[in-house]
Amino acid sequence: MVLRKLPGVSASGMGLRLSQKFVFLLFLSGLVTLCFGALFFLPDTVRLKRIFLSKNENPAVTVGHDNELSKKVPGDPEHQRASLKGGEGANVKLKVSRKPSVTHGARTVERSVGSRAQEEWSPARAQEPAARDERVTSAAHNGERGSAYSYEAFKTCLLKPALGKNQGTPPDSETLQRREKVKEMMKFAWDNYKRYAWGNNELRPLTRNGHLGNMFGGLRGASIVDSLDTLYIMGLMEEYEEAKEWVQNNLDLNSNGEASLFEVNIRYVGGLLSAYYLTGAEIFKQKVMELGEKLLPAFNTPTGIPRGVINLGSGTSWSWGWASAGSSILAEFGTLHLEFLHLSQLSGNPLFTEKVMNIRKLLNKIEKPHGLYPNFLSPVSGNWVQHHVSIGGLGDSFYEYLIKSYLMSDKTDQEAQKMYYSAMEAIETNLVQKSPGGLTYLAEWRGGILDHKMGHLACFSGGMIGIGADDGPAGQRQHYLDLAAEITHTCHESYSRSATKLGPEAFRFDAGAEATATRLSDRYYILRPEVIESYMYMWRLTHDPKYREWGWEAVEALEKHCRVDAGFSGIRDVYASTVSHDNMQQSFFLSETLKYLYLLFSDDDLLPLEDWVFNTEAHPLPVIRKRCLQEHSATQDHGQTNLE
Repeated sequence: MVLRKLPGVSASGMGLRLSQKFVFLLFLSGLVTLCFGALFFLPDTVRLKRIFLSKNENPAVTVGHDNELSKKVPGDPEHQRASLKGGEGANVKLKVSRKPSVTHGARTVERSVGSRAQEEWSPARAQEPAARDERVTSAAHNGERGSAYSYEAFKTCLLKPALGKNQGTPPDSETLQRREKVKEMMKFAWDNYKRYAWGNNELRPLTRNGHLGNMFGGLRGASIVDSLDTLYIMGLMEEYEEAKEWVQNNLDLNSNGEASLFEVNIRYVGGLLSAYYLTGAEIFKQKVMELGEKLLPAFNTPTGIPRGVINLGSGTSWSWGWASAGSSILAEFGTLHLEFLHLSQLSGNPLFTEKVMNIRKLLNKIEKPHGLYPNFLSPVSGNWVQHHVSIGGLGDSFYEYLIKSYLMSDKTDQEAQKMYYSAMEAIETNLVQKSPGGLTYLAEWRGGILDHKMGHLACFSGGMIGIGADDGPAGQRQHYLDLAAEITHTCHESYSRSATKLGPEAFRFDAGAEATATRLSDRYYILRPEVIESYMYMWRLTHDPKYREWGWEAVEALEKHCRVDAGFSGIRDVYASTVSHDNMQQSFFLSETLKYLYLLFSDDDLLPLEDWVFNTEAHPLPVIRKRCLQEHSATQDHGQTNLE
């Protein structure tokens, strides 16, 4: 190599300048390589695809018939039901203080939901579920999905008409008058929601305005979707048509906010599924298929256990900031099975079923302390994070969905049956307690130490144990019915021992307390349904008139203490003779509390339990009779062949 000498520049100076350029280029090249290398090791594979792939190379998961879809797709305590209702965390480093709005199974107390927990991540493992989802979806688009769902076949496979012979009208005048009163309460709640909060998620009846909250990821109209089946069942057809029209014209699923996977599933997915099965209106099927696919990215974790929070627009998901070590919550990831099986049933796409069956597979594989299921599980390692066990908030609806999965399968899901009764054996051995006053209750378990507290949320268990009485170990039916009745009696006692005859959020059995709240923070009532839910089931199972009397006591208490000029409101202290309202008409009051009361005062043929299973938001879903549906499909195919 010959260096030409430039005028005025020495050879040594030229060599120094070239050496500096070489070092600079080497540094620049290393920087570029480092940036791109780091980019490819980011866990969010969806973001990578958006940067590097065209739309044609990154097909969205589309569920449902191609010709039907055009879009791709818990101051005032606001609690949560699966373990949480609500609250959003901020992605990456942003930390936001949220008020989780009331939930169902874990409708927990107001939390500060922070940033996504730092966890070990395997890029290869993180990409496997996403890649598999695309393969399954691709197969569905290529015509490999299951046979098309027939609404007519579904109706043929019901044992009885969904609304009964006469819409469940009771024969005696007193019960009929009580049922009509519940219907009037529903219309009053609905009319005020429509007048002051239409399109919002919930009504604030004292200030007469709407509330959106943070747990639905930008979705609106939670009270509308939650009310669809209640309005239809009660024969409030004008109001039902208003709700249906809003869903058709205004339910926009293209939101870009952070949502509770659990809450969106039980309220929106459950509500739309139920509305479709009861009415056959295709708009509900279309919307629920579109929404269902938006929840799938939450499962893209190393274990397949979904995280609790998902951005419905980007598909990014993370764990609740307050959840121990970035864990997922038992009552949240364990409360998807019913809805996801029906999403597969309607779409013919097995992916939804595979997602929830993978959860069950992991739970069966890992060791359970004393046979119990702790409330926190790492979606990264698949191991329990804490040994806290509760049949109330954080754990409740997981157990509910085990027995209901078995019943919804037309009693063919033997794995769910085995898991439920094994769990019940462990619960009876470790958690079921008897107070000095003779009350049966379910304590909480913290690493082997009992906390003698029972939450209002745990009061659903009377009904759960009751509906599972028939299919347990031989000779145990009456034992389970007795246990169900004892727990329901205890929950009724928590109501009858308060000044308002409404129950507190939690009640204790220690320091001389018997079914009463001993802490100021546990004294509130937010229109919860769980006690009334157990009344309804126990009435259906035993026809003991005390359950209807207890239900009527609840109606009178709601009317006296929770009804205000513009709707219904929760109260801050059930033991105070002068109540203070919390200014919130929860959507589950319309979906659950009033629906269970209406069914309690109706004949058993209104949504008969032989045909219908209620999700944890009280949305009725039909029993899946696969053999009947297959026979109907075969007959239909044979008829088409003959025509050809």
